[in-house]
Amino acid sequence: MRPVRNWRDALTVVGFLAPALALVGLFIVWPAVWAVIQSFTNRSLTGAGALNPEFVGLENYRRLVRDEDLRSSLLRTAWFVFVSAIVGQTVVGFVVAYLMAERPGWRLRFMPVFAAIFVLPLAVPETVAALTWASMANGTESGLLNRALGTVDAGPVRWLQDHAFATVSVVNVWRGLSFAMVLFAAAFAGFPQQVLEAATVDGASPSQQLRQVILPILRPQILIFLMLTTITSFGIFGLVYFLTRGGPGNETEIVGIYIYNQAFRFFDIGFGSAAGVLLLLILLVPGVAYVRLMREQA
Repeated sequence: MRPVRNWRDALTVVGFLAPALALVGLFIVWPAVWAVIQSFTNRSLTGAGALNPEFVGLENYRRLVRDEDLRSSLLRTAWFVFVSAIVGQTVVGFVVAYLMAERPGWRLRFMPVFAAIFVLPLAVPETVAALTWASMANGTESGLLNRALGTVDAGPVRWLQDHAFATVSVVNVWRGLSFAMVLFAAAFAGFPQQVLEAATVDGASPSQQLRQVILPILRPQILIFLMLTTITSFGIFGLVYFLTRGGPGNETEIVGIYIYNQAFRFFDIGFGSAAGVLLLLILLVPGVAYVRLMREQA
């Protein structure tokens, strides 16, 4: 990249970056700053806290530490992220991209057709996807999944009542599979084929090539996807909310739904903002860990 040598170059750089920086500041930085400020107040949507919010210091954070529902939602969210994002999206996405990639002695027939099928979820808005899956997982005999079970004289199954957590986990895998496959497919497209050819000549089996050649070389791309999917799945809201509203009971109340309930169902903006700030601090831990792993790899 050419270094900035004079004020004209500097103005050009600022001109190109200004729109992006303005959008980041308006829609990311300012809301985060506003949430931090509100987390130290008793602002609410009703009552005295709505008209004249007062500074309460660390009281909201003390309430969070004592809140058993928050601890339960954090544990539930961590398990949800591990099952559906770290294991589900990453492993399944990598396997699909691996099967679709061209390698010495291997080429999948009808590859463009399979690629189009797996990329389709990217074109579906999150709300539409959630409502579609809610219809498919209808607990009555009219639901698409139960109709399929009916062909083998099984069911009906109340998917979103008796198996809510497993169902939303599967839906999240489906939702993130496209992005995982695209990222890993791009990584395979730039993979040095001569390395695999050399391994084939040396007598390495496909499984040995995968473990000893492909995975070590693609480790940076895998770490990047793990970082992205961990952060986005930890803060997921719409997909789970439109499927189950956090129910039945609190079975699928992940931390995003917990924050929403505190702020907009119970009208406690200050407490909900404190929960959001806590989530941000928690997400910094895996973010820093992934960055350090990627630096070690570099």
